[in-house]
Amino acid sequence: MLEQQEEIISGTESVVRGLIRNLPDGVVKSYLYSTLPEVIGFFWSVIFAIIVYVIGARLITLVIKLIRKPLELRKVEKGAIQFITSMARAILYAVLFVVILTLFGVSTASIAAAVASIALTAGLALQGSLSNLAGGILILVLRPFVVGDYIIEDTHRNEGVVSEITIFYTKLKTIDHKVIVIPNGALANSSLTNATMSDKRMIHLNVGIGYNDDLAKAKGILEQIVEDEEKRLAGEETQVYVDELGESAVVLGLRFWVATADYWTVRWRTLEEIKLSFDANGIGIPYNQLDVHLVKD
Repeated sequence: MLEQQEEIISGTESVVRGLIRNLPDGVVKSYLYSTLPEVIGFFWSVIFAIIVYVIGARLITLVIKLIRKPLELRKVEKGAIQFITSMARAILYAVLFVVILTLFGVSTASIAAAVASIALTAGLALQGSLSNLAGGILILVLRPFVVGDYIIEDTHRNEGVVSEITIFYTKLKTIDHKVIVIPNGALANSSLTNATMSDKRMIHLNVGIGYNDDLAKAKGILEQIVEDEEKRLAGEETQVYVDELGESAVVLGLRFWVATADYWTVRWRTLEEIKLSFDANGIGIPYNQLDVHLVKD
């Protein structure tokens, strides 16, 4: 390609020199003669660089598809596919950038020296980014979560469904479709809660009743609510118990298992059923009250 580039530049230069000869002698003609090789060379270098970039970008897109397809056929975890393809894309674009630099006459030795120097400087200046890269690799190897899991980052309480794992960041999508971007280093070096790694999840609720209410009746109502719940996992243990004798209420505990996908729907429905059933059976749910006494002089 470089030989073809030199031939085109040489031919263009000859044509332009022929046009310049028709100009009258003077400073302008001398200036054009002296700067002509650099101008023509730079012009064609830019043209070739644009062509190489367009072709290279399309080839990179094709290569990424070729990398992704066999991984998907082998059912590799989606987060690993995203990480591998994003890494491959970054490397391929770096190679494309080097090729474009050679079109401007930059030698590969000079590029290698510059890359080594930049890598050393960047390694010192971008320790956080390198930490995120290492964190991404650890996430893919240890797999504390995968794409599609619902996680809660314990440090800042960020939570959502993992939608993408890239080289440096992991993206979470919240239930209201906001996107949270968290550095991989932070996720790899802090505790987090994976709410969907298991295929089942326990619903654990506490509800208070008054000391004057019928305890056995309240427990029976809770047991019936659980028994009537169609999404309850029948083979798992159900517990209804007195959890605490509080200052103003007898706190009852309720535990039963459901499929992870049904957790929130069943939890919300159970809370509503408890309130309606207690109201229908005359069982009150105490709440904090403040008595204000006015003292007159």
